[in-house]
Amino acid sequence: MSNIAFIGLGHMGLPMACNLVKAGHKVNGFDLQSQALEQLVAAGGKAASSAREALQEATVVVSMLPASRHVEGLYLGENGLLAYISPGTLVLECSTIAPDSARKVHKAAAELGIDILDAPVSGGTAGAAAGTLTFMVGGAAETLAKAQSILSAMGKNIFHAGPDGAGQVAKVCNNQLLAVHM
Repeated sequence: MSNIAFIGLGHMGLPMACNLVKAGHKVNGFDLQSQALEQLVAAGGKAASSAREALQEATVVVSMLPASRHVEGLYLGENGLLAYISPGTLVLECSTIAPDSARKVHKAAAELGIDILDAPVSGGTAGAAAGTLTFMVGGAAETLAKAQSILSAMGKNIFHAGPDGAGQVAKVCNNQLLAVHM
């Protein structure tokens, strides 16, 4: 089983992290809300006092944040997590963000030898709790093969949409179709 740093334990992230714990992974989580950290600990995970602390011993990093600016702020720049993540670590960025932001983070990760996928989800909080999310994945097929067991612990449908940023493009299309149907 993997050592996973999970950043962002909100309405979607917390149940996703809990499903990783249920699957036998060691999950060290971080969130700005102490109540979310307490719930992760109650489910069998560990609480970190910072995103950087959550990285200790992690071979996989999963993030689930509100918007592009949060994701770019987390990963990029001299104090961004990419500067502290070891080459070969698998990063699964599951937030719904702009495709250009996803590509920017992919490019920075690749320059450091870090494997990354943009893997936004569909299925809502019920799907997150049930472990039945749909992942729309952008990035290298080889990286997706490495991520399969982690993603499968959180979801039932995993679609490779194409290269870097393609998961976000698929998510935009998904959201547009939902809006039309509503």
